[in-house]
Amino acid sequence: MTRYGFVLEADSCIGCHACTVACKSEHDVPLGVNRTWVKYVETGSFPNTNRAFTVMRCNQCDDAPCMKICPTHALYRTDNGVVDFDDDNCIGCKSCMNACPYDALYINPETNTAHKCNFCNHRLEQGLEPSCVVVCPTQAIVVGDLDDPASKISHIVARDPVVVRSPEQGTNPKVYYRGADQASLDPTLSAIATDGMIWADTTPSHSTITPSMISHDERAVAARTAYTTAHSMTWKSKVSGYLVTKAVAAGTMLMASLLVLLGHGDSQAAVGVVPPMVAGVFLAATMFLLVSDLKKPGRFLYILTRSNPESWLVRGAWILGAFAAVTALWWLGGLADSSTMLAVLVTPIALLAAGTAGYTAFLFGQCEGRDLWQSPLLLPTLLAQTIVAGGASYGLLDVFMDIPAVETLRAVFLGGVAVLALLIATELWSKGSRHVELAMVEMTEGRYASRFRLGMAAGLALPALLLAIAVFFDLSTGVATALTLIAAISALIGLFAYEDAYVGAGQSVPLS
Repeated sequence: MTRYGFVLEADSCIGCHACTVACKSEHDVPLGVNRTWVKYVETGSFPNTNRAFTVMRCNQCDDAPCMKICPTHALYRTDNGVVDFDDDNCIGCKSCMNACPYDALYINPETNTAHKCNFCNHRLEQGLEPSCVVVCPTQAIVVGDLDDPASKISHIVARDPVVVRSPEQGTNPKVYYRGADQASLDPTLSAIATDGMIWADTTPSHSTITPSMISHDERAVAARTAYTTAHSMTWKSKVSGYLVTKAVAAGTMLMASLLVLLGHGDSQAAVGVVPPMVAGVFLAATMFLLVSDLKKPGRFLYILTRSNPESWLVRGAWILGAFAAVTALWWLGGLADSSTMLAVLVTPIALLAAGTAGYTAFLFGQCEGRDLWQSPLLLPTLLAQTIVAGGASYGLLDVFMDIPAVETLRAVFLGGVAVLALLIATELWSKGSRHVELAMVEMTEGRYASRFRLGMAAGLALPALLLAIAVFFDLSTGVATALTLIAAISALIGLFAYEDAYVGAGQSVPLS
């Protein structure tokens, strides 16, 4: 099999943008988005300064994370090794954009589908070179078969000192740079120019990272990005909301399962009927948020009909469907007042609830471009959030109906808050990659700091205080119920605020 790749000779590039223009012309790329672009980085200090030009584009990875996460095979590998895309399969979920460590994908505003550099594959099939290669005035772009030892590109890679972007991601990119300054390849090593250059498009709208946050070493401070292409945030409040709605659905059924195990399966309303109704409503809200966040919502069924089983978007859809089905059976058992049926369903509903809560950890894990989301603590954090959400759900239900073993549920609610606080504290105090540390700074000190603080105060501190009083002090039923109600409302508000900060901060670190 052919393995086409690029060598981009930064030491020959003059920053003329001919490649960008040719690419836009060849593929009718709309304004505001790019398949390939040129980045300017200035290094040194006056009078010893230098401006480096670096071409940015899809890296045609051998181990392409965009292909793994794509739920509908819209991204696929051709016989010549090129990672190409199929507009007819794309649902516009934007997951590939977070999976790519190179900012190479974008949503075409005219088609609402994901596009990127595809190596001008239609030209390769006709024996022609990519358009960017043809127009480059200094022949700074070299293409060829990396598996052909006689090819010019193989000679360059074998002979010259070449590097790739973000090798630590393990994607095995097939775009090599010769003579490139590291500050131009790693965006965390340069500050964004803010001196009003009239034609520069530099600042990502979702990031407030400043030079002081980026690094304390002299090299990073001495480099600045004078020109690049801004990339907007991909997943926003709908994704944050979906994390909360599915946590409520799963947590409610986990609490109902606990009540069955405690011998209260005969409590028809509080265990058999109302909890699956609440879970059903929040599952419907989850599906609404997921579908409405697609750029092609009319194609949402492609996740089931054109499934890529490697994608955790697809696996998550299977888990959500199974959870919804068993929840419906639970409701039927409740209507029939069959405690035996509920006892049979306890194990599958608990496992599926845990799967509903936790599969997002694996989905976020496939987002190779977002290091903050790669944490091994994400799965237990999501499970703890689900316990909190389930406790909050029953805390609200306690106002309207008699809940058996309500004191036990309050204690579990309090335990969930305590475990969640411990997990978040551990995450904050742990050391991670440079990207993780920058994202943490953005979350705790930058644009998302107010949401993070609200999450800590409303989601953890206030519920912990109120629930501790309700659990450990001898209070009247009315007072304990009131305290739990306030704790429940506060916890849900705080949960959304924290998730919104976490999702946003994870996407705040520039990748190009």
